[in-house]
Amino acid sequence: MSPGSDVITLDMAPVDALAITLKTLCAGSSSSSGRGNHVEGRSRDSALSRDPPPRVSPAEMRDEEEEDEEEGWLLDSLRLYNDLHVFELHEPTRVIAWTGEKRVCIAGYGDRRRNEILQLLLPPRLSAKENQGLCPERDFKVEHGGFSDRPVYSLKHVPETSLLVTSGPPDSSLQTWRMEQDETDVIKPVGTLPTAGGDKPAWAKIATASSTSAWVLHGVRVSDVQVTEIESGKTVFRTASTSHDELATLEFLDQATVVACSAQGQLFLADIRQPQGLLGMAEDAPVALAPGGGRWCAAVRPVGEHPEIARLSAGGCIMLTDPRNMARPLKVATGCGPTSSLHGSEFLCVSFAPQLGECLAASGFDGSVRIYNTQSWGPAPQEGEPLFVHRGHVFSSTEATNCSALVTAHTWHPCKPRTLLSAATDGSLHAWDWADPRGAN
Repeated sequence: MSPGSDVITLDMAPVDALAITLKTLCAGSSSSSGRGNHVEGRSRDSALSRDPPPRVSPAEMRDEEEEDEEEGWLLDSLRLYNDLHVFELHEPTRVIAWTGEKRVCIAGYGDRRRNEILQLLLPPRLSAKENQGLCPERDFKVEHGGFSDRPVYSLKHVPETSLLVTSGPPDSSLQTWRMEQDETDVIKPVGTLPTAGGDKPAWAKIATASSTSAWVLHGVRVSDVQVTEIESGKTVFRTASTSHDELATLEFLDQATVVACSAQGQLFLADIRQPQGLLGMAEDAPVALAPGGGRWCAAVRPVGEHPEIARLSAGGCIMLTDPRNMARPLKVATGCGPTSSLHGSEFLCVSFAPQLGECLAASGFDGSVRIYNTQSWGPAPQEGEPLFVHRGHVFSSTEATNCSALVTAHTWHPCKPRTLLSAATDGSLHAWDWADPRGAN
C-alpha cells in the first residue's frame, strides 16, 4: 500500500450519475413510446397475425421488477437527498470511526490474515461547511494505513490523540495502534491489552474517552468490565458485579460514569471514581426479550444537558431512558425494523444525531438505515414510523449473489446535521445528506 493512494473508487459523481441515469431513462421512455405508437397504427389483421410474445420466466420477471425499483429509487433520490455519494471498498467494513471532522477510520473484518486498517480523508464536498457544487476531488484519500492479523469487529479513536484501539476474534484481547505523524503514514501496532475475559472466544466491547491519560473501557461480560490506562496498562477501574450477562454495548456517560447494556437489554451503571465499584443493575422497567431470543444494543446521546440512553432490539423495539431516573422509560416505539425479513442481530446499531436533538438512526436489519424523529413518542409503546429511509445499499450492490447487502455500520457526521456515512456487507460505503421530508432543511 502506498501512502496517499486511493483504495476507494467513486463510481460516478452523484450529480453526474443521476443526470446520466435520467437521460437514459428519458431516452428509453421516448423510444418505447415511439414503438407503441407504431404498433397502434397497424391494421387489426396485422396485429392479430403477429407471433405470440416469448414467455418470461419468474426469475426474469423478478429481475425486471428489481430494475424498475432501482430506477425509481434513482429518480426519487433527486428529491430525497441533498448529497449522495456511492463508493466501493476493496473489502467490507463493520466499523466507521471519526478521528476528526474530516477523517474516518475503517477496517476489514474478514477471516484472512491481513485486514487493512485505514484512515481516510473525506472528499472536499463532504467536509465543506456549505455546499460547494461540483468538486474535482470526489474520492476518499488514504492518509494512514496498516494491517491487522485478526478481524476488526470494533474500532475506537482515543480523543485528542493519535491512538486507536481495536478488538475482534479469536479472543477478547485489545490491540492498540498509533497513527504515525511522519513520512511513513503508517498505522503502527503498539501493543496488546488483556481483558478479564481471558481467552474466551467472544470479542470485547470497547469505548474510549479523553482524560488526563488515554483510557479504554472494555469487557466481554458485565462481570469483566474494566477501565485501563492505555500507555501504562494500569487498571483504573474494575467492576465488582457478579452478573455474567454478555455485553452488547459499553459507553462513557461522562468522565465519571460508565453505562453497559447486556445482550438481553438490561442497563448497568457504575462510578469509575471507585476503584472497585459495583456495576449496579439499573432499576428500570423490565425489558422484554426480542422475538426469537434476539439481542439488544444501546447508544448514549452525546454529552449535553439532557443525557439519554437509546436501546434497540432485534425485534424492532426502541426504548429511550433518562439515566438520572431509571424507574421508567421516557419513550418506547415498536415496529422499528422489518421483522418479516430479519437477518439476525450481528450488525444491530442505533445512534443519536449529534446536531438534531430528537432524531436517531437504526440499522442492521437489512440494507437500509432508518431515521426516526422521537419528539412525539411517549412512555406508552407506539408504532415507530421512520422520518426517512436510506435504501441505497439495496441497489448499489455489485455482488453476483442472491443475498442482499446488509448494513454493517452507520455514523452521523459530527458537524453536518443530516449527513451520515454507512457501510454494507457488499463493500459499499455511502455518504449521504438526507432532505427533511417536512421541508425544513
